Amino acid sequence: MDAARAGLSGDPGYRFARRLITRPAMAGAEDHDSCDEAAFRAFKADGGLALSWQAHGLSYGIPVAELSGIDAGDVVIVNVSRAAIATAEQLAERVVVLNITAPVAVLAQRLAARGRETEADIAARLKREAPLTAQRAEIVTILNDRSVAEAAEELLAVLRGLGR
Repeated sequence: MDAARAGLSGDPGYRFARRLITRPAMAGAEDHDSCDEAAFRAFKADGGLALSWQAHGLSYGIPVAELSGIDAGDVVIVNVSRAAIATAEQLAERVVVLNITAPVAVLAQRLAARGRETEADIAARLKREAPLTAQRAEIVTILNDRSVAEAAEELLAVLRGLGR
């Protein structure tokens, strides 16, 4: 995602939605907005979240304001859980799901390298991966089992194909 963000940084027709997560900011991790669980629930109850889900013991959400470019015709890139796809399909006329995945062994190695989860947590996480389904969204799969640069180029090509 960071490589795609950098590749599209000069194009105002693309926007990367910033997530709200009940996890403190961490060096080397995703740049996101943080809050505690009570603040998250209050923000959601007040209608501040367009999308929300629970995963890995945390709450994740996409604030309504982060999707503002959709009505203007911008491509808004949102990193969500598979559980949020059905709701996302209701938020825009066109929804494209970019399923960026890798073989289980590669995923396990990458998760371990982040250093945020134990080996047991990683194994449990990989076992519970839900099937990818959509009612009307187009699904594009990118196999990320190569260099970041190669996968990023494929991702950029797909995203540029979605632009105006």
